[in-house]
Amino acid sequence: MTTIRFKFALTLSIVLVLFQFSTKAQDQRSYKVGCIAFYNVENLFDTINDPEKNDEEYLPSGDIRWNSKKYLEKLDRLSEAIVGIGTDITPDGAAILGVSEIENKEVLLDLAATERLKGRNYQVIHYQSPDVRGVDVALLYQPKYFKPTASKSYRLHVEGRPDFITRDQLIVSGLFDGEEMHFIVNHWPSRRGGEKRSLPFRMAAAKLSRHIVDSLLAINAQAKIVVMGDLNDNPSNKSLTEGLKAKGSIDELQPGDMYNVMYSLYKKGIGSNAWRDTWSLFDQQIVSQSFLRKDFSTYKFYTAKVYNKVELTQKSGRFKGYPWRTYVGGEYHGGYSDHFPSFIIIAKELP
Repeated sequence: MTTIRFKFALTLSIVLVLFQFSTKAQDQRSYKVGCIAFYNVENLFDTINDPEKNDEEYLPSGDIRWNSKKYLEKLDRLSEAIVGIGTDITPDGAAILGVSEIENKEVLLDLAATERLKGRNYQVIHYQSPDVRGVDVALLYQPKYFKPTASKSYRLHVEGRPDFITRDQLIVSGLFDGEEMHFIVNHWPSRRGGEKRSLPFRMAAAKLSRHIVDSLLAINAQAKIVVMGDLNDNPSNKSLTEGLKAKGSIDELQPGDMYNVMYSLYKKGIGSNAWRDTWSLFDQQIVSQSFLRKDFSTYKFYTAKVYNKVELTQKSGRFKGYPWRTYVGGEYHGGYSDHFPSFIIIAKELP
């Protein structure tokens, strides 16, 4: 049993971290905690041609000359980033990890098998989607924390645009340390063509996520739901506030509204990706209201963060301080991703 300091005393157990703190000697409490994370890993492709995927660019014969050496370096970089997420609070890091911009399940199995991550025994849930770039979303989980009971992939259809295709939305339900929880993993349509012009596509994606949330709440009004993903919009944008009905203030929540735990970070100027010297917080975590009650007898939301360690940033040049990318303008930079991971900590009081 080891004790470290982090705002208050932390006691580490084999399975979970136990928070221990007190305001008075007779008022000491201990908490289990868990980490739920999301990471846009920026074009994690293997080197094998898949006739059902648009992967020609990421082949040894492609425009960027993708090869096994670069692929293994990419896996190593990503494993370095992932292994550190949340470990200042729980030594096992992310128990749940949603990801986007992956080609297939096999690249995630390769990632999970890297030297840094293999001890966590990450399992993968993934469905193929029809995205024109050949990328999907998926969910990794540590089985000692989470037992999946159901999963489904939802296809986005945009009214009046039968030609429009994008990433599917993934829902995974299961038991997190014995409690039922639902995780919806997203990568909403990009801002290609301009923010205003592309907004209807993200509104459609937001309404699909909202439909999934409403379906879960109709079954159980107290359902614990986490919507996560690269949403290509900020917490204050219409797709979040109106399409998903995600508010940034607990005091403003109406029945059924979601709480955007990243909103306060966004207001402080904290971002997860940068473009033309402007930071955005596209990589978000949004929770249902059952995570917000003050009674910690079951898991509740504790804190939200962007994992923006200096190791993940560009060290010099025009993009100094930005997330360190694998490619910039077709030139290989050997970095991690053009996004930082985001994560939340949930906590539960022990008897």
